Amino acid sequence: MMNLLRSADRGRTRLGWLDSFHTFSFGGYHDPQRLGFRDLRVINEDRVLPGEGFGNHPHRDMEIISYVLEGALSHRDSLGTGSVIRAGEFQVMSAGTGITHSEFNASTIAPVHFLQIWIVPERRGLTPRYDQRAFPENARRGRLAPVATPDGRDGSMRIFQDASLYAGSFAAGDRLSHPLAPGRHAWLQVVRGSVLLNGSPLDQGDGASTSDATRLTLEGREDSEVLLFDLR
Repeated sequence: MMNLLRSADRGRTRLGWLDSFHTFSFGGYHDPQRLGFRDLRVINEDRVLPGEGFGNHPHRDMEIISYVLEGALSHRDSLGTGSVIRAGEFQVMSAGTGITHSEFNASTIAPVHFLQIWIVPERRGLTPRYDQRAFPENARRGRLAPVATPDGRDGSMRIFQDASLYAGSFAAGDRLSHPLAPGRHAWLQVVRGSVLLNGSPLDQGDGASTSDATRLTLEGREDSEVLLFDLR
């Protein structure tokens, strides 16, 4: 059985400088039926105006993944890390025992569009850490490329949870299958375009979960991009 969440049914926060869609409960948006899925807690789709952003704020005991879709995001944290995350790049931050950071649009003229993802770690009190890598679209065209995994396999970034995040880009008609081991669960998020997931159409911003499938079949309906979470 597959459960679908349409883009229009997501929560939303609109401020003067921020337009954010929430797949799960977050901040002032609360839905007791939508508190996360397995160890996946947050998928926020954020658009931030030029020169604006999130001031210094704390996190702890969370694996935080940021993926920039358009523009560039400036990052500063209490580890001394300072970087700019550009379109096509992913960042992983293990908040662990505690970290503070800020995120601002690196441009004064163009908006930044990015996804922020939170995953509960395997244990509390981890040492905070940071990683950032580019995963070019041509390297994930027609396939699901591992971006974040518990063992850092195949050039992916390591996260401290039995969860794997894959990114895939598809042209119309591209088709692939992804097996799910017994007892595994999956969440698919459509980043752009439109796909078929086990025959069900999903459009940009839509998400779908399954806890009993043994195989996921994906087909591009147009030029599309998806994120797949394989969860315990």
